[in-house]
Amino acid sequence: MQFQWFNLYARVQRVFLREEGQDLIEYALVVALIAFGATVGMGTVASSINNAFVSIQTALSANVT
Repeated sequence: MQFQWFNLYARVQRVFLREEGQDLIEYALVVALIAFGATVGMGTVASSINNAFVSIQTALSANVT
């Protein structure tokens, strides 16, 4: 019975000491950070593009009438 507990303990310890999944988690965090940065950046770019179109519309409206 004691050997079975030791065997179980050894298996659990091996699971916790493995590092294969660590790389995957790091890559997922990097991808999430890039996605967050892109989302924030797109909001700024969209606002700038909107302001440019508004100024073009204003300029065209002033010259057409």
